[in-house]
Amino acid sequence: MMSEFSYVGEELEIFSEAKVWKYYWSSVIGRHISGSVLEVGAGIGSNIEVLHRQSTFKSWCCLEPDEKLLNQLRDRYQLAHSLETFCGTVGDLPIERKFDAILYIDVLEHLEDDRAELNLAAAHLNPGGRLIVLSPAHNLLYSPFDKAIGHFRRYNRNMLKEIRPLDLIEDRIFYLDSVGMMASMTNCLVAKQSMPTKWQILLWDWFFVRLSRWIDPLTLRMLGKTVIAIWRK
Repeated sequence: MMSEFSYVGEELEIFSEAKVWKYYWSSVIGRHISGSVLEVGAGIGSNIEVLHRQSTFKSWCCLEPDEKLLNQLRDRYQLAHSLETFCGTVGDLPIERKFDAILYIDVLEHLEDDRAELNLAAAHLNPGGRLIVLSPAHNLLYSPFDKAIGHFRRYNRNMLKEIRPLDLIEDRIFYLDSVGMMASMTNCLVAKQSMPTKWQILLWDWFFVRLSRWIDPLTLRMLGKTVIAIWRK
């Protein structure tokens, strides 16, 4: 069990270096991020750098329940005056705290009661503010890797529509990485490999994601192994 756990941890580090993928999704959602931002489950802050180049935020609050990770984030961005850190969950925030954008980047799938979580988040949005969720798509692709890293589920459009907070309006729900989805489906149906290798992840990031950036608009972003929801208050 220990060797399997170490393997998963190693692959997570490799995923964090998927720079082409990070640039792709951040360029798509960055235009919707402005003003005061709350990032739920900020971890060590790996999303801040990529979104800083794609959005026009004035302040950024990093919410993270793991104090060890939050301390790493604080060390990493100790000179950033527009950055605030808060150890806890959305339920721990003062009810008067409001934001113009609230982000869940690869976080919601880790939370068992996702509907309640989004309702809590919606209460912290300013009028006109946006709630943005990015998550892995399609339970057909759910693998031992998903289970090992604590995913309760993967999402599709209908699942996200069903958990929309009632006081929010749907802007868009769409998919990214159509080529990556086809590769993952092939693996599930043919190769049946439970864990990705280092070289598979690097190939996906360098080649498949680049292809998806061209193909996704042609499919009207109706296919992909990542789903993004944007709601507005």
